[in-house]
Amino acid sequence: MPKDETTGIAAKTMDSDIDPSAVREGKDENEGKDENSASEIASLRERLMRALAEIENTRRLGERRTQDAEDYAITNFARELLQVVDNLRRAIAAGEADAESRSTGTEGLLDGVAATERILTQILNRFGVEEIKALNEPFDPRKHEAVMETDGTEQPPASVTEVLENGYMLHDRLLRPARVAVAKSQAPPSQAAQH
Repeated sequence: MPKDETTGIAAKTMDSDIDPSAVREGKDENEGKDENSASEIASLRERLMRALAEIENTRRLGERRTQDAEDYAITNFARELLQVVDNLRRAIAAGEADAESRSTGTEGLLDGVAATERILTQILNRFGVEEIKALNEPFDPRKHEAVMETDGTEQPPASVTEVLENGYMLHDRLLRPARVAVAKSQAPPSQAAQH
């Protein structure tokens, strides 16, 4: 019996030698490590999500730039060709005026120039270049460039009365504004009488 009692006393003595606060600190350290690990994991997860979002945004931006490059790569070339279209239309107008005043057999030449202008316009249309319809439309500063104002027209004020140079769009972007004459705003009769 004495051995059992001694063992029990020794066990009690060993348990009493252990400091309960040290046991709590050990648990706190483990909990602290777990909390640090969890916050580090959360931080890494957040950084990963941000990196993935940035990669996705970069991919989308790249796709958008590629599409813009495909759609608008011919901008400068098309702008230069518009001068050719203008000159062909001037030649047609001059040829029609000369044909009315004299009949020298230039109808074939005039028909050839008109056909060339028509084909060139079709090619430009195929690549997204469209003429801006401006005549008798309300003035739009995003598409029209007002060169002068005209008096005494039957059109409402701030509407296009004459197109001096056609404007063009490339898909949804302005390639060249239409140069136009705009109807003047008419002053109210009371102001006109005062001047």
